[in-house]
Amino acid sequence: MNITILGVSGAVGSFSEEAAFEYVKRVGIKATMRYLIDMEGVLAAIDAGEVDIGIFPVVNLYGGLVMQAFKAMGRYLFTPIDEQWLLVNQCLLALPGTSKNEINQIISHSQGLAQCENYLKQNFRDLEYIEYIDTAKAAHDLAEGRLPLKSAVIAPKQAAHIYNLKIIDENIQDSNRNLTAFIIAKKNKVK
Repeated sequence: MNITILGVSGAVGSFSEEAAFEYVKRVGIKATMRYLIDMEGVLAAIDAGEVDIGIFPVVNLYGGLVMQAFKAMGRYLFTPIDEQWLLVNQCLLALPGTSKNEINQIISHSQGLAQCENYLKQNFRDLEYIEYIDTAKAAHDLAEGRLPLKSAVIAPKQAAHIYNLKIIDENIQDSNRNLTAFIIAKKNKVK
């Protein structure tokens, strides 16, 4: 069986990675993942022939359109070949030893922030919310000391385990049916 190089629009531990794992299992292919962090990176890699296929989120039932995806899709020719739906459960993560009342800002992808709006209003009304390129990248950067120490990130539970972060709260999304649609795409052969 051939190994497919699959471009993922997220870091290790991202929801895109989780969707990619579910997709390759569902269709029965073997894949090597390339972590390209965002939709622009995935579509650029598809266009350049650096990956065979790519996966990126396009819409969440609660958070709406993933605008970064649509902006990137407008700049590249590609062929959608499939879709993968993923139930997204957001978590609030911080560095070990950080308590909930010590958190002074919340960092996540715009979709993570949108999907947890009610939770944030109830628990962190007066804090600054900062948009980041990817939920798992935010977790990685917090663990690596690239973000302020008393920050918390909204990211997948898997990211907490990978980056040794503390789970402050689980399943903080405002909807229990927090489904995200991902597109699987390949290079457009039309010139």
